[in-house]
Amino acid sequence: MLTEIFIFIAGLAILSWSADRFILGASALARNLGIAPLVIGMTIVAMGSSAPEIMVAFNASLAGSADTAIGNAIGSNIANIGLVLGLTALLRPLVVSSVTLKREMPVVMLVSLLAAWLLADLSLSRYEGGALLVLFFFSIGALVWLSLRMDAKDPLVREMTGEIPQGLPTPSAVFWLLLGLVLLPLSAHFMVESATSLARYFGVSDLVIGLTIIAVGTSLPELAACIAGVMKGEDDLALGNILGSNIFNILAVLSMPGLLAPGAIDPQATYRDMPVMLAMTLLLILFSFAIRGRQRLERWQGGLLLTSFIAYQTTLFQHQV
Repeated sequence: MLTEIFIFIAGLAILSWSADRFILGASALARNLGIAPLVIGMTIVAMGSSAPEIMVAFNASLAGSADTAIGNAIGSNIANIGLVLGLTALLRPLVVSSVTLKREMPVVMLVSLLAAWLLADLSLSRYEGGALLVLFFFSIGALVWLSLRMDAKDPLVREMTGEIPQGLPTPSAVFWLLLGLVLLPLSAHFMVESATSLARYFGVSDLVIGLTIIAVGTSLPELAACIAGVMKGEDDLALGNILGSNIFNILAVLSMPGLLAPGAIDPQATYRDMPVMLAMTLLLILFSFAIRGRQRLERWQGGLLLTSFIAYQTTLFQHQV
């Protein structure tokens, strides 16, 4: 058991590090090729933040653990809002000032409702997985279109442009890109294998292991990036990373089990976990679009989100005992 725990932690660490190297290499290479920094930030960086979840879902689906992949998609969205944004807002209130983010929030809710509708029949087909993947590529195209038409005064433009690496030689960029592409699937494979062994040892279902340690683990890079962002006053970038990650988790991550391991799913994903994800998403939207006063996530709201997340995780483990 100790060996499996060590492999899981090592796999998670390498997964997070390789995702960061992948983003660095891809972003620097794109910039060296003359692609606009904002386009890079809206696409490559946004996709890179969901790379750990995508790789885990891909490997879990190949191994026949569709419920682990589904749990990772749903659980990561819950963790992104409850744990990441909740803890970040507790440290420092998050101001919602970007028009783009206000456009993205309804999109997050729409794709979440789409996921709930697809899982309502307690199955995920290959056609549904394919449709999600098509929507994922469509969303990338929409982000490119949006980035080319954004107001230069939008705070997200300044914050995102400043995050794109400068001065990294093309050979170095290619090296980090290729290294990330190699280590991402490898680390995800060992992480999934060890997590499955731990689940069997403790008598925990594949769905719950995806909703808990895997979801929280793959959300740790977002937590670090979010805290670093608000400490630098980049509230829009921090919130934008979470919104983008949640959209991609539904469209890209959830498509993996549909395409690679279609069939029946654990009913709890539909009846217990999906309503929690929808409720957390709705809370985030309501908190961000205040009717009176400043539009921001206050500390008490962050505390409520974090408390809700902890209560949900506690309930999951209690029901497994």
